[in-house]
Amino acid sequence: MVRRRPRITVNRAAKAHVADPTQTGLRDESREVTWRRLRRMFAVGVSKATVLAAVLTLALGFAIATQIQQNQEGGLATLRQDELVRVLDDVTQRSARLDRQSRELEAQRNELQSGADRAKAASEQAQARLDQLAILAGTVKATGPGVRVTISDSSGSVRASALLDVLQELRDAGAEVVQFGTVRIVAGSYFTDAGSAITVDGQSLSRPYVVLAIGDPQTLASAMNIPGGIVDSMKRLGATATVSQMSTVTIDALHTPKTPRYAQPVPEPTAAPTGG
Repeated sequence: MVRRRPRITVNRAAKAHVADPTQTGLRDESREVTWRRLRRMFAVGVSKATVLAAVLTLALGFAIATQIQQNQEGGLATLRQDELVRVLDDVTQRSARLDRQSRELEAQRNELQSGADRAKAASEQAQARLDQLAILAGTVKATGPGVRVTISDSSGSVRASALLDVLQELRDAGAEVVQFGTVRIVAGSYFTDAGSAITVDGQSLSRPYVVLAIGDPQTLASAMNIPGGIVDSMKRLGATATVSQMSTVTIDALHTPKTPRYAQPVPEPTAAPTGG
């Protein structure tokens, strides 16, 4: 006898109810809307240019931080021996100049405070200061001990920047007055390359370059001849620099001050009349 299998019936209404419930449909729709919004946001805000800019910014920040850390950790340890000698020499010379200036100012103060004729002492100091300013401005001649630097450059490899280094080295060593060729050096002097020639304040210099400087001869000469200094720098350029110490250096080149275009002196205040 053959038994028939019981027929299994499916309630289609119940199946539809389970497959598509109201709450589940709402959650799915909300999730889909959220993902669509996120995709649109990232599609608009994140591009190749934005990513590249972010990477470059991070790389730059890392490089700057690394460089600062290296500078802080390295300091003088990263300098060569000749550079360390120059740093030590500059510090020593500046310290000596500051000590000398301090003693001079203290002497002037004591003279003004204890002098019998304070007005006369003040007038003499004012005149001395005026003479110093005239020398610095290049409007009067100057004489005193110093050095003569002669730079021979037959190949023309010495440029304006190298002569500017000579001036800076002399000033760091305490040179009070400097003359390049026939040009008096002042605070506003400038060096430029004009083809194969070099000009100072618009005036061409002729070879060999002759530099006169007034100051302590031994100190100035030592600054020129220290390892890595001007003499060595000129050798590396294929030129030669000789330094001669002189008991008397005369600087007769004068600088003509320019008339200010905008600045005007302030008139002296007049005393207000007093009523009786």
